[in-house]
Amino acid sequence: MLKTSGLINRINRAFLLQGVLISVAAALSVYFAKVVIDEILIKQAIAQEAEYYWENYRSDETFALPDTLNLTGFSSADQLPAELQRELPEGPGFHEFELAGFSYVLHSSHDRDSRLYLIYNRGQVDTLAAYYGLFPLALVLIVLYLSLWATYRFSRRMISPVSWLARQVNEADFNAQEFSLLQTEKIPYDADDEIKVLSDAMIDLGERLQAFIERERNFTRDASHELRSPLTVIRIAADMLLAEQDLTETAVATIDRIKRAAADMEELIEAFLLLARESEQDLSNEPVCINDVISEEIERTELISRGRRPDIHYAASHRLIVRASDKVLSALFGNLLRNAVLYTDQGDIEVTISGRNVTIKDSGRGIPEQQVKEIFKPYYRGDSTDTVGHGVGLTIVKRLSDRFNWPITINSAPGTGTSVTVAFPDADTAPCE
Repeated sequence: MLKTSGLINRINRAFLLQGVLISVAAALSVYFAKVVIDEILIKQAIAQEAEYYWENYRSDETFALPDTLNLTGFSSADQLPAELQRELPEGPGFHEFELAGFSYVLHSSHDRDSRLYLIYNRGQVDTLAAYYGLFPLALVLIVLYLSLWATYRFSRRMISPVSWLARQVNEADFNAQEFSLLQTEKIPYDADDEIKVLSDAMIDLGERLQAFIERERNFTRDASHELRSPLTVIRIAADMLLAEQDLTETAVATIDRIKRAAADMEELIEAFLLLARESEQDLSNEPVCINDVISEEIERTELISRGRRPDIHYAASHRLIVRASDKVLSALFGNLLRNAVLYTDQGDIEVTISGRNVTIKDSGRGIPEQQVKEIFKPYYRGDSTDTVGHGVGLTIVKRLSDRFNWPITINSAPGTGTSVTVAFPDADTAPCE
């Protein structure tokens, strides 16, 4: 489904806005035209008529009062219609009133003891203004709206192939055994040449993606078997060697290093295979107790270190349960624990579960503030050169954190150790048994 912020929706909103603006502009134009007609044309003409009358009246008192189709003059208030006499204003100037369903404008003026009342019938002029003003304006609006509608239809027709391409890509199922970004038989027959070029390029891209995904699936399937098999042989052979009674201490230490390297390789392979998968469909999504996973990883870490590293203290006030793969959680906490052990020369490591957070705090050398943001980069090992590692453990942790939405917070300073907190926002809690 296309989002409401798509290209066609933006075009729709743009044309709708244009239509609203045109309507507002037309309404304002009519309003200001009415104001101009009333205030300038009509009232100014009446005032000029009154001034013209008084100029002639001063020289000839018998000068005839104005009397036209729309303008009638009276020299006495008694000559005015009875309805108007009851509401006749005392002062000079313009006054508007309704009489017998018609709209009139009254202009009163005086010169010495004489008075002049001019009554103007504005209804007919309003009709003429509507006829010569509103009708042409309505015709212009109709032409504008029709042009706007035609442009809108043309724009939709131009954009519809792009929207069709977007829907095709959006509906592509990358998890299917075979997929195509575009279905060639559904390409609009009347699409422009540019759209056809774009669709051909996307079809080619889909084929390349299909080949790439197939290679990735083959690699993860083969790597899962071929890489684990020799590591299993190495681990079994190391166990058999350790069973010998006449091994020297140096030989035992060497075999332990082989076992640790094999275990690290197994963890790396497992983590890389998890990250290589396009989706989590192949991963288990059963409720997993994080407490149990941490306990197992602590036991494995202590077994590998054989007591030559700091002690790990574990405390939890409750059980933390999350729906995820136990392999993913093992890779996450295993890398964090091994990293804490590697960089702690003396002191202890504390692992605590509080709320929906898991915190691993060591008393190691710490990390300078400027390097905290760099530690998640591949192969980054800071200024340390005397520790075993490849600089990819925290990179794996960060990728797992981002992929499964488990935020990580690191607080560290030189000489005070490092504290790593992993949050599980969707986890459930339960009392400890």
